[in-house]
Amino acid sequence: MEFGILFTSQPHKDREPYPHRDVHQRVTEEIMTADRLGFDCAWLAEHHFSTEYGIMPDVWVYAGYLAALTKRIKLGMAVVTLPLANPVRTVENAGFVDILSGGRVVLGVGSGYRKYEFDGFGLNFEARRDMQEEALEIVLDLLRTGRSAHNGKHFTVDISGDYQLLPQPLQRPYPPLFLAGATDRSIATAGRLGFGLMLSTLTPFATLAKQVAHYRANLETASKEARTNPAFGQIDIARWVYVAETDAKAKRESEAGLLRHLKHFFGGHQAGYLGQVTQGEGSVTSGLDYDMLARSTIMHGSPTSVAARIAELKEMTRCTSLMLHYPPWYGTERAKASLELFAQEVMPRIRSAAKPAK
Repeated sequence: MEFGILFTSQPHKDREPYPHRDVHQRVTEEIMTADRLGFDCAWLAEHHFSTEYGIMPDVWVYAGYLAALTKRIKLGMAVVTLPLANPVRTVENAGFVDILSGGRVVLGVGSGYRKYEFDGFGLNFEARRDMQEEALEIVLDLLRTGRSAHNGKHFTVDISGDYQLLPQPLQRPYPPLFLAGATDRSIATAGRLGFGLMLSTLTPFATLAKQVAHYRANLETASKEARTNPAFGQIDIARWVYVAETDAKAKRESEAGLLRHLKHFFGGHQAGYLGQVTQGEGSVTSGLDYDMLARSTIMHGSPTSVAARIAELKEMTRCTSLMLHYPPWYGTERAKASLELFAQEVMPRIRSAAKPAK
């Protein structure tokens, strides 16, 4: 099982005041800490226009910068919002950064879920899934053949004849491809096209098992060509994670910051797929209660408690990787301490448990 961390570049507004430039130095230091501690992937989230959430207009610029600062950690996109991007530039940048990083790129894409981001770019929010599915055809053509001739409703591309997409990535046949999903439509698309699946922090454990079953059913229909994706069949689940010496200390240090973060998602910004995954018993919309969330959704507690929750999640979903997430409100000192404990006390337990007996 692999372990990554999701970095949304959300400012701590009390410590990183407007216009929040300091958030980027803090997040960069946390990524370098993750590299040193042995985490497998730093996942970078694209977000635009808001002082209430992430500030990351271009994950490729940031990944190119991080490639020179890190040694071994993979640089994952979580995600490139494909309807806001040009699919040709997406594949070009993936190839270029894969070279710069020595073959460490993981390409995660998604349809987006914040209407104000689409408004800012003058795009139709309601058409985002149609745009994504059309863009995915182009992305796959370019990754597989280096060429595409496409004349569609949302995108027109002609790279053919004497011309091809360059540069080509180091990873062959191409970097691992993931699709973020939480609706039946997106999850089915991920399976049918052979993408790895990325699932949300907001989804209760019980719902995750149903989503994974839907994905695997559609994975059976994937073509032979789709099965060449290095991430074929992989499932990466994002969770809020906080580790302290005891369950009580973890609650004491994280409860206020977590609930402050979650209140943001009640403001209508999750108008897309997050509006669906947050429904049901034990979900964040059924009440902001730390103890209830500890039972249904989050992984907060002592190393023993967190390792047990990961084992439970793995048993329910057979997930292949976990994407840790935490809001900025704990402060970078506590966030780094939690990552240290996770790397030192939790990862070895999970990995040793996964090794077959001799």
